Amino acid sequence: MSARLTVTAHAAQHPPVPMNPPPRRILLLGATGTIGRATAHVLVDCGHEVVCFVRPRQADGSSIAAKTGLPEAAIIRQGDVTRPQSLASDGFCGERFDVVVSCLASRTGIPDDAWAIDYDANLNALQLAKSAGVSHFILLSAICVQKPKLAFQHAKLAFENALIASGLTWSIVRPTAFFKSLSGQIERLRQGKPFLVFGDGELTACKPISDGDLARYIAECIGDPERHNHILPIGGPGDAITPRQQGEHLFALLEKPPKFRHVPVGLLDAIIGTTSIVGRLFPKLAAKAELARIGRYYATESMLVLDPATGRYDAEATPSFGTETLFDFYGRLIRGEASVDRGDHAVF
Repeated sequence: MSARLTVTAHAAQHPPVPMNPPPRRILLLGATGTIGRATAHVLVDCGHEVVCFVRPRQADGSSIAAKTGLPEAAIIRQGDVTRPQSLASDGFCGERFDVVVSCLASRTGIPDDAWAIDYDANLNALQLAKSAGVSHFILLSAICVQKPKLAFQHAKLAFENALIASGLTWSIVRPTAFFKSLSGQIERLRQGKPFLVFGDGELTACKPISDGDLARYIAECIGDPERHNHILPIGGPGDAITPRQQGEHLFALLEKPPKFRHVPVGLLDAIIGTTSIVGRLFPKLAAKAELARIGRYYATESMLVLDPATGRYDAEATPSFGTETLFDFYGRLIRGEASVDRGDHAVF
């Protein structure tokens, strides 16, 4: 593997980059997602001129920034990221940009959605970036592409390869797990229900990273040459945690005795098998089968750096960044100091 393709694993606790890069003109895609919004705020706070390209919103008298949670200082343009003409005329507008930051991600992960967003939309942006004078393209990808089995993983990898071959300076950020994806069972536990785990609850582990910490990491890619032309796996601070540990901590915070329900992975296999067969006759059910495959993947694969030599996930090799842990976030959720909109990230 060439040096340009090396996956960079920084020190176990990656320190913040001390440099402050000069203000850049940045086009931010996927700005209304949770990571995109956090990234927009960090980029604006760093003094960059940020243009956010978002889906059209209905007029109701309030500003687009207020409706999307984007910073008022950002320039917000509306259009369709899946249409090259709209991206060119409504997003780039024939103007010059220094950096493109793409936080685009398909909402469901089903094949049509994945290839339209994770590959096609990003590829259109990459092609337009060259004519806009862009020198650096920062991509928010995902650590799960290390072991691709699903349509959205293959779509992400296809664009990663296109970006690497583009001739632009690139940074591919592969975060581990997001807090919102791991926060869906608090209300169950409040109601006295058990915490659901697949198998024994120790099948997988992850080092989840907060929206704010990940946004800072993405923003720091601009001024850090060590993050240029590298694939960058990144997790949050602290040790890797299993689903069972997540449940145990939540019970402790809620001051309830631990109670778990063990869901066999074979149940997901049965759902996948049934929906796959029926999906051949009823296409809408084919999407259900893909969603079940996605669920099984996350139930059985750790979100950590994969050692290609051994085929095992390695928590020690998974870089850490930031200050907020998942357990810190759980505490804020339970105290009502934070909220989370999981949307399509809901599993239970």
